[in-house]
Amino acid sequence: MKLNLIVTTLFVIFSNFLFGQNNFSDNPLDAVFETKDSKNFWEAFDKMDKSKENPFIEYMQKGSPGIKGFTENRIINADSLFAVVKKRKADYELSRNVLDGISSKEKRIKAIYSALKYWYPNAKFPPIYFVYGRFNSGGTSSPEGIIIGTEMLKNLDGVSGLIAHELIHYQQNITGKDMLLKWCLLEGGADFIGELISGESINQFSYKYGEQNLDKLCQEFVTRLKNPDYQDWLYGTSKKDDRPNDLGYWIGYKITESYFNKQKDKQKAIKEILNIKDPMQFLKQSGFLDAYIEKYQKSNKESYDEFFR
Repeated sequence: MKLNLIVTTLFVIFSNFLFGQNNFSDNPLDAVFETKDSKNFWEAFDKMDKSKENPFIEYMQKGSPGIKGFTENRIINADSLFAVVKKRKADYELSRNVLDGISSKEKRIKAIYSALKYWYPNAKFPPIYFVYGRFNSGGTSSPEGIIIGTEMLKNLDGVSGLIAHELIHYQQNITGKDMLLKWCLLEGGADFIGELISGESINQFSYKYGEQNLDKLCQEFVTRLKNPDYQDWLYGTSKKDDRPNDLGYWIGYKITESYFNKQKDKQKAIKEILNIKDPMQFLKQSGFLDAYIEKYQKSNKESYDEFFR
């Protein structure tokens, strides 16, 4: 999977803040693809060996709103970017021409946007910015739009699925107590609906591992899901076993899928998935972990219903 590293770095911990942005179009055909930052980056890159000053200062100053959204926690500043680019020039060169075929993806992505409009008529469609950062994030959502870390791309395989995932984060308004379950539903829900509208799965390796180890992982997750600690499920592992990063995407997907399959009105189900108010009740209604919860509660001499209080 070409985008494994990209997906691993998608931190969307502020999606509730993003929800309700109304400065973006509600017409899927108005999707904007902004690539000027890529052109500006390569102009700065080609000046590195000639200029006495940091050429990436101009890259930052001339940047689109996507650069602004990618600066905090990622680019940091022009000096930080310059240091990484000097060290990893060859790695950056691999993506020099990667956006040459982006126009061929625009129709595909607009079709994906249109599919979301069918499932969720209230959807908003933010611009998509292709920027260059420091090899520490393949993409994110920000108030400025969907931002893709172009240096992470070796080709455009899977980029439409990645954008579909980030597009769903723009629509989500998931509330409730800060716990592992909530964030797994956020990421897994974005994967589920993103796949529904694009037909593309962007976390194939972790999903395959999850299916192969379903029983063991479900038993563990039941003991962890109320805990705010993400380790071994989202954004990194302790290396305690051979698990890949981000199994929380997989189990969140499974819970969401189970909930969706139980609902008669599928469009209403999508709205509910995007607007979860009580993650524990959503889990209960999904029924996905019922057998594991009942076993866990029995070992603690408690009832099934007590688990959800």
